[in-house]
Amino acid sequence: MSGQSGGGQEKTEEPTAKKRSDAKKEGQVPRSKELNTSIVLMVSALALLGMGKSMGDGMANIMKSRLTVDRTQLFGKADVIVGQFADALYSMFALFVPFMLVLLLAVLLTPVLMGGWAFSIKAAKPKWSRVSPMKGLKRIFSVKGLMELVKSALKVTLVAGVAAILIWNWSGDLLSLGRLDYKLAIYLGMEFVGWLFLLLGVATLLIAVIDVPFQIFQHTKQLKMTKQEVRDENKQTEGNPELKARVRQAQHDMAMNRMIEAIPKADVIVTNPTHYAVAIKYDEDKGGAPILLAKGVELIALKIREIAKSNGITMFEAPPLARALYYSTEVTEEIPEGLYYAVAQILAYVYQLNAAIYPEQVPDKPDELNIPKEYMDLANKDRS
Repeated sequence: MSGQSGGGQEKTEEPTAKKRSDAKKEGQVPRSKELNTSIVLMVSALALLGMGKSMGDGMANIMKSRLTVDRTQLFGKADVIVGQFADALYSMFALFVPFMLVLLLAVLLTPVLMGGWAFSIKAAKPKWSRVSPMKGLKRIFSVKGLMELVKSALKVTLVAGVAAILIWNWSGDLLSLGRLDYKLAIYLGMEFVGWLFLLLGVATLLIAVIDVPFQIFQHTKQLKMTKQEVRDENKQTEGNPELKARVRQAQHDMAMNRMIEAIPKADVIVTNPTHYAVAIKYDEDKGGAPILLAKGVELIALKIREIAKSNGITMFEAPPLARALYYSTEVTEEIPEGLYYAVAQILAYVYQLNAAIYPEQVPDKPDELNIPKEYMDLANKDRS
């Protein structure tokens, strides 16, 4: 079936932005020849109607000055006449340059209206499918081929009908051109061609109104994707989920290693005592607030305590403060202002404890730590 891929899945999904972009790079964009033809005809008609008088006067002057041959030139050297005729052709060409530039501009800008510009070397490469008889028959008897047949029939009918009506209505004026002054005859002839092009452009525009939605529909249908193709594209665009998971795990392991390496620099480990552990460091030289070097629960908390014990770091049991620090502060961040006083109480106790030489110099352990209510609520959220 045409609506199925090689894998047997139906192409039911709308093409993604990447699919459309890739198709455009390969020269696959929706195009309507009728729209292009209609616009070029109407632009040329307006150009003829706008420039007709000046172009007619110019043609008349060229024919009078360049194509008039006197007796001396007629019986003189042939190259003089040839040169004069070549000069007339050059002048005629120069006269039509503005008109041709307008047409060129219309041809270049018309594709912007539908599909935009698409330049692709790949699209210009020869393909066997374009000359294959079987492929050709398939295209002829496809929906698109039927549509092209209908459009061609409509186009011929409309163009022939409009041309016949105009020629019939203006037949008297056209026959009388031969009796008019050549300047006026040229101008009226160009005006007739201009109106003919304009009405033919309007006629083909009626076909384009039908053709444009059909071409967009056909283009979208050709680019439709299966669900598997969409998933594969997402993997390519966003990255393989398994690879991303491995990268995240590697990043987590690196962060964990850095955190473990920082524990020996801590001044104190605040514990829960078993479930939570938080390592705090205060740098007097840098000032500022104390820094949270490491934190963890369960096994990580156990690891923090083991490293602290092996490095002789004081451990202070304060369950609410340990949980409040764990939930409020990330690793390497300063502790929040609301916990300054409680942490300062612990640090002061640790500094005095480390400085004590004799038993009588050992300070009393702080019994109550000043922890604001919002941090107490944060500390208790794991219990709710």
